Amino acid sequence: MVKIASTGNALKAAVAAVCWASNRIDIFRTGDRASDLKHNWWNGSKWGGFESLGGVLTSAPTVTAWGPNRLDVFALGTDAAAWHRWWDGKSWSGWETQGGIFTSPVDVTSWGSNRLDYFGLGTNAACYHKAWDGKQWGGYESLGGVFTSPVNSVAWGPNRLDLFGLGTDSSSYHKWWDGSRWNGWENLGGIFTSSLVPASSGTNQLSVVGRGTDSAYWYDLWDGSKWSGWKSLGGIFISEPSIVSWGPGRYDLFGIGSDGAMYHKWFSNGAWSGSWENLGGVLISAPTAVSWGSNRLDIFALGTDNAVWHKWWTGSNWGGWERLG
Repeated sequence: MVKIASTGNALKAAVAAVCWASNRIDIFRTGDRASDLKHNWWNGSKWGGFESLGGVLTSAPTVTAWGPNRLDVFALGTDAAAWHRWWDGKSWSGWETQGGIFTSPVDVTSWGSNRLDYFGLGTNAACYHKAWDGKQWGGYESLGGVFTSPVNSVAWGPNRLDLFGLGTDSSSYHKWWDGSRWNGWENLGGIFTSSLVPASSGTNQLSVVGRGTDSAYWYDLWDGSKWSGWKSLGGIFISEPSIVSWGPGRYDLFGIGSDGAMYHKWFSNGAWSGSWENLGGVLISAPTAVSWGSNRLDIFALGTDNAVWHKWWTGSNWGGWERLG
């Protein structure tokens, strides 16, 4: 069984999820007894049930979809290297090693068709990057820095990447690829006790959230020309956040409170909702949120039985918690 890693005792996500089409969801986790990769999928009418994709993994998985009916999953093996498996629309590949020696889980993002970029921390705590250009893998490149948290990534458009991580001072650092080169790491300030989790709601729009020393969630917004500066959203959380966007200028934020329940807050029309909405549950991992369409949300986390539990927003109401195993 893979232990859920933590930064400053903040629970980390144990489930990876992605949507490659309307009303389609694929989720991944490591096995609850063995360290193999487990996969389950929603086909628009029912869940397929967990299948084993093998492997002996030492980190939670990360997944992206660069197009319809395509999945690319990465996780660390017992050799601390990144391992990769993909679905081509018809069948699963075998596991392939991507090499490297990582001290953090890797994070994968796609900014276009047949494009993959992933990031992880090396033994020197610097951020390393590797890319698939549609024909071949490039080599590992060091992006520098000295980090105490995993580096998380987001793409708001073609040939654009934004990275966020915590430095040795527990402050937030940001680096971006502008289409032709990497810019240097910039310090965005703050002091955090969880990884930073970014999302984009449209071209040149970003939101990044982390847990502060007061256990509240703090956010910073990029409006296309400037950062808002860190502002508190309140709450008392034991997990890192999960943030997702289902439309322009819309963000939905989730976290696990001190009572083990899931809490929700949303950003719309330039402002955050009022008090945190209690979605219930008794959960032991950080949430994972995805959206397959406008005004649709699906959230996943592990329960006290170590099973994956799921809750969804239909556009008008929340469904109850369902156990997926």
